[in-house]
Amino acid sequence: MSDLKALPFVTILIPIRNEADTIERCLEAVIAQDYPSERTEILVADGVSDDGTREILQTFAMDHPRMKVFDNPRRIVASGLNLLTAHAKGAVLIRVDGHCLIAPDYVGNCVKHIQEKGVDGVGGPMGSIGEDHISQVIAQAMSSKFGVGGSSFRTETGQTKLVDTVPFPAYTREIVQKVGPYDEELVRDQDDEYNYRIRKAGGKILLAADVRSTYYSRGSLGKLWRQYFQYGFYKVRVLQKHPRQMSPRQFVPLAFVLVLILTVILAVILPWAWIPLVSLLGVYALANLVASMMIASREVWRYFWPLPLAFATIHVGYGLGFLVGLFRFAGRWKR
Repeated sequence: MSDLKALPFVTILIPIRNEADTIERCLEAVIAQDYPSERTEILVADGVSDDGTREILQTFAMDHPRMKVFDNPRRIVASGLNLLTAHAKGAVLIRVDGHCLIAPDYVGNCVKHIQEKGVDGVGGPMGSIGEDHISQVIAQAMSSKFGVGGSSFRTETGQTKLVDTVPFPAYTREIVQKVGPYDEELVRDQDDEYNYRIRKAGGKILLAADVRSTYYSRGSLGKLWRQYFQYGFYKVRVLQKHPRQMSPRQFVPLAFVLVLILTVILAVILPWAWIPLVSLLGVYALANLVASMMIASREVWRYFWPLPLAFATIHVGYGLGFLVGLFRFAGRWKR
């Protein structure tokens, strides 16, 4: 019993909204952790779900007394995390999303790294999967360097190292109290902004190879477009608040969209301007096809034809969202 009490108490925070398709599997993975159940609690913030998610949560809460469900009327992730953090008892707080599955040793490995390496936050590589053909294609695009750049947790699986950000992180209570709440203005990008504040405060964030999770990717190109459009849109607010948080790769989609728009306008005015427009589209199409072919040859060839569309959706969606955000938040640079 004394050994059990020596383990830090862990709170698992799950902010969700309309996750009926995956929340049952998510909760089963959380409940199946090999970390002692007596040293954990599960807090869920439901953002006014209307797809049957709430009924699933109520069933699980009846069977598992250490799970509590809270209403999140603002419906966004940041407000849900702040709500749950205020009720959390744990010395370690672990955020889990409703569309992901964590490995059985996820909590135990997070605690181990925090204790042994003295870091303030821990996460691990995230594998993306899909349940039908298009979502499998989207998962491949989101795990590719051509698709998402140098995002370590998406593209690297065997390394343990300090990084800028991680998915589904475990934080010490001390760093959470030091940094403060999540920024509820950010519908997207709240993780990147929060992890930047941790590092700015002197905290260390570890990407650990043995802290593994699986993410269910979007099921349509329309949903993928909305996701990455919002990433780009709210990245403008992160830029305005924390300019040093940005890396050069995050400006590449914006530059591509700007040059594309400019060359289209010039081509309408000047006949010769069709040459740079066709050249730009040709270079991008070639790079897109080569990246798609490399992935399809490594995985399955039936991924090949939808992959270029998925890549273009990610790049143009993010870049256009960033551009719209620059106009939308033009008056907030000095705030």
